[in-house]
Amino acid sequence: MRFDLDNILIDEIIFYMENQEGEFILDIKNSHVFDVLNHEYDEEPDLNDNDRFISIPKWEPKDGYRLMEKFAASLKNPVLRHELGEALNRSKGVFRAFRNVLEQHPETDKLWQRYKDQKMKNKVIGWYNALREEWGLEPVGVEPEDNSNLVLEDFLFKDDGNFLITAYSANGENAGSISAEQTDSVLHIVNLEVKPEYRGLGLGKELIAKILKNADEKKLDVTIDIPAQIDFFTRSLLLENFKLISKRFIRKIN
Repeated sequence: MRFDLDNILIDEIIFYMENQEGEFILDIKNSHVFDVLNHEYDEEPDLNDNDRFISIPKWEPKDGYRLMEKFAASLKNPVLRHELGEALNRSKGVFRAFRNVLEQHPETDKLWQRYKDQKMKNKVIGWYNALREEWGLEPVGVEPEDNSNLVLEDFLFKDDGNFLITAYSANGENAGSISAEQTDSVLHIVNLEVKPEYRGLGLGKELIAKILKNADEKKLDVTIDIPAQIDFFTRSLLLENFKLISKRFIRKIN
């Protein structure tokens, strides 16, 4: 009953896993998923033939709900986490509400599609590896989860040539920007902003990288002040070879 699992068969299995309106099993002989209730075979096959037919992985609505929950929890953007959380907490129409939120945020929708695809592919591969263990074979590897630069492809970056770079979303909205001022041989970043609904997608890092490229071309040193409340961005700067040289304190008159 051994068979090979390729990407075409994985995609077909996933398609029928999500289909809740039929009964489906894998026909190993023909290497495709068999619809028990609506098939095109000339003769009724023997479904008890375990050397030919095998159950595909189970996938129920509750599994889809849990996947959406995990995705929402994985987002770094608090605005989207809240919106998706509210959609998932509805008493009915949860799946439609979840989709409605994502339709308002194409970049996050793309992340969701990639996240869902990876998780379901890995579920199929896990099912296949369980079979391979029964056959006495080594397991095959799961697909690595790498979403780096996945969403950034959808943003348009415009550089005005005067150390001002603006990022626009797929909808043409201003998603964020960075600007700097030059004094002699030093470029000081005076503003870095990413709109709340676009945070957590790596946009800030990309804006920094682009202005650093401009600075390198002009052989300029670069400085930036980081407000205390966003100190989490320090790690990104250290990865770009920034060094901490001072801390600024302020005493305000009440």
